[in-house]
Amino acid sequence: MSKQVSKDTGAELAVRRLLHAAGLRYRVEYPVPGMTRRRIDVAFTRAKVAVLIDGCFWHGCPQHATHPKTNAEWWRMKLDRNMTRDRETTEHLIAAGWTVLRFWEHEDPKDVAERVMRAVRGHGVGT
Repeated sequence: MSKQVSKDTGAELAVRRLLHAAGLRYRVEYPVPGMTRRRIDVAFTRAKVAVLIDGCFWHGCPQHATHPKTNAEWWRMKLDRNMTRDRETTEHLIAAGWTVLRFWEHEDPKDVAERVMRAVRGHGVGT
């Protein structure tokens, strides 16, 4: 698993390029306030908008998730823990006043960037 890319994935980079080109500035791999070892993929700290782009396999995409046959029980528990951690992180950020936007890696980067821009500009930042 150490060879798996956990940050700066193709999906993240594509969205970040579009956001930067639109004039928005953000933090990358920003620590989740009050939670250790958790990061926000793209954070707009002034607007308190957290953007998380989840990989289909690792986060259980309903369309594309696969279920390994080898060591199946271990993988099921691992992936279930990932999904539980995602829910906990989202709930924690919302309770702290953040707007949380979660996307799947297969979503069109242009659509993702547009939704992020609307949310950030809706908070009066980046206009």
